[in-house]
Order: sequence, then C-alpha cells, then structure tokens
Amino acid sequence: MGFFDDLKSKAGGFHTKLTEEAKRFSNKGFHEAVVAACAVVASSNGTISSEEKKKMMGFMDLNETMKVFDKNTTIKLFNKYAEQIEFDADLGRNEALTVVGKLAGKKSESRVVVRLVCAIGAADGDFDFDEKKEVRQICKMLDLDPAEFDL
Repeated sequence: MGFFDDLKSKAGGFHTKLTEEAKRFSNKGFHEAVVAACAVVASSNGTISSEEKKKMMGFMDLNETMKVFDKNTTIKLFNKYAEQIEFDADLGRNEALTVVGKLAGKKSESRVVVRLVCAIGAADGDFDFDEKKEVRQICKMLDLDPAEFDL
C-alpha cells in the first residue's frame, strides 16, 4: 500500500500521529521549513495562485497538525517566500529551499516536513505531477527516499 492509499485509509490515526510529531518539533526553524516547502510546492507550476494560498491557509486552519503554529506568523512566512519566488523564481526558490535544507540530517523532522507538504498538496484532491516533482526534490535534498512517501 502506497503512502497516499495509507493516508486515506488511516486518516484519523495519521493526523493524530502527525500532530504529535509536529508538536514535538514546533520550533521556529521547523515551522519556517514547513512554510518554505509549501511555498516551493505551491509555485511548482510557475505561479502561486490565490487558490493555492487559500488551500494552504485553509489546511492550516482546519488541520489539527498545523494548529500548533501561530497563524499570523505562518501567513507572514508564506507571503515572504511567495513574494521572493514571484519576484525571481530561481533566487526565491533557492532561498526557500535553503531554509528547508537546514533540516538535512534531522531525519525525523525532515520526514514530518515532507508528510505535511504532501498532505497540503493533496488537500484539494489533486496532488499533481509538478507538485510531486518538487516534493521529490525536497526529499533528495533532505536525503529521504521519495518512495517512502509514494512519490
């Protein structure tokens, strides 16, 4: 059973576990890495649409896992990375990925970031090829096997 099939069949237990893991790592660096990764994935098609921003914030509002983070800080961080990516895609993306890369070598935290980004990417039922491609890149950067997340 793949990561997303498992996610669907065990959604309640998964979210409880993910919430516990996120709480354990709920520090500024981890929070910023999650949001930076979200901005990178949201920009996977070249732009960050208002729908993608709403999707991320809706997920943050409704998902118990993400409620461990301050909503206003999350919005500011996401806007910061989104604006950088929109201004200069390569430079902004690299800056966001640098933040995510600070978790390299921290396997537990890295896995939680990837799980959260996958959950947000799949929140609208359409975790598309470009989004998955970005998450695969994040996995490689964090020395994680994308297959672990069914990517």
